[in-house]
Amino acid sequence: MMKLLPALLFLSISHALFGQSATDTIAGEYHLQGVMETASAILLKPDHTFEIFFSYGAMDRQGTGKWVLDQGKVVLNSRIRPEADFSLVSSKMEADSFTTVKIMDQNTQILPHFEALLKTKDGEKYGKMNQEGIYQIPKTKTSAIELFFNFAPERYSSFPVKTDDNYFEFKIEPWIVEIFVENVALSVSADGLTGEHPLLKGNAFSYVKMK
Repeated sequence: MMKLLPALLFLSISHALFGQSATDTIAGEYHLQGVMETASAILLKPDHTFEIFFSYGAMDRQGTGKWVLDQGKVVLNSRIRPEADFSLVSSKMEADSFTTVKIMDQNTQILPHFEALLKTKDGEKYGKMNQEGIYQIPKTKTSAIELFFNFAPERYSSFPVKTDDNYFEFKIEPWIVEIFVENVALSVSADGLTGEHPLLKGNAFSYVKMK
């Protein structure tokens, strides 16, 4: 048994050094290549946390999380995404002839970039918010409301309606543009990383490591 201790100690130290060396080698800043009008980068830190950046048009988005090296691939995961990007702050019966959905935010310039889908007894009613963040249809019984943000098209928020109310007011949650990552796997190569992107369709994207 005593003869095995030096060998076991050597293997343990070698494994720790190899793991540290792999982490130091892979850690760095990687930039997405070949996607027109889009800028994106992933920063892998030596402490196994990461930051991701995405820019398209007028919207910049960011996210954070942790990464692991698993069978030659870097796997990214962020915190679990909250169930909804909005909160219902008011629901009531108004004495008018409309069913109204309103989104409130201090940044009024962002309000026209939201959309709503109302599920009614006459089918689904879909439309865009106006400059005041309001979408209205003729008064009708509503069973559910779905809200969308144009700058985060990969997700939506759904709210069941179990009353006869015809006025619904929502506020925007602070994480609405946060990037959430779930098991995004990237293969490690000599030039950088290849694989998925959490906001783009496909699994053959290239990320070049910055020197």
